[in-house]
Amino acid sequence: MSEIVLSLANVTKRFGDHEVLEGVSLDLHSHEVVALIGHSGSGKSTLLRCANLLEPVSSGAISLFGQNLQDPNIDEDAVRRHIGMVFQSFNLFPHLSVLDNVMLGPIHSLKEPKEIARERALGLLERIGLANRAQEFPDRLSGGQQQRVAIVRSLAMQPALLLLDEVTSALDPTLVGEVLDLLRELAAQGTTMLIATHEMNFCREVASRVAFLHQGRLVEIGSAKEIFESPQHVETKRFLERVS
Repeated sequence: MSEIVLSLANVTKRFGDHEVLEGVSLDLHSHEVVALIGHSGSGKSTLLRCANLLEPVSSGAISLFGQNLQDPNIDEDAVRRHIGMVFQSFNLFPHLSVLDNVMLGPIHSLKEPKEIARERALGLLERIGLANRAQEFPDRLSGGQQQRVAIVRSLAMQPALLLLDEVTSALDPTLVGEVLDLLRELAAQGTTMLIATHEMNFCREVASRVAFLHQGRLVEIGSAKEIFESPQHVETKRFLERVS
């Protein structure tokens, strides 16, 4: 078995009296793609935010390469340099060009020389077919193009792990395919990813494992074939019947 990159052990998250995550345990291995599925409000986004230290857990433990992220002495910024996060809203800086958006993190967080950051950024933009739009501002791009830029902006930081939160949900259906194609390419290249998604066909094709969350609990996890062809939990079956 490959190295464990991210480990969640009995993670619980409460907002006041409302328990959003209840005892979630999950290990994500190097080069693995795990897809989180479930109804809206099942806890998928909260789980990703806890994994990236954007939300503190109420109890349980999260570790990255064996390092306890609940350690009060942890350098959260240093941890986030190893974890790329992409949201459903693109969160690009509107006053910066596409190229400057991609270069920003490596220059300011990794302290890379500007020319090295520029070369990598242009290479990433070339990879997604947007090198010719490098000097454009984000609002001149389609939603699908902006989301692809948001993904390669995370990749420019050379993260060990990529977290993606419903990255196609804000897109026009005609633009979803170009973003999923990029994720397929990343998966084929061995990028370690934890993805919250409603794209079931994508899960079938790409995910190493699929995890079904229901009301904050991880009720079933298995290979895509196991989950989609022979789900064991009644709530998993009900969910898949509704989305099929």
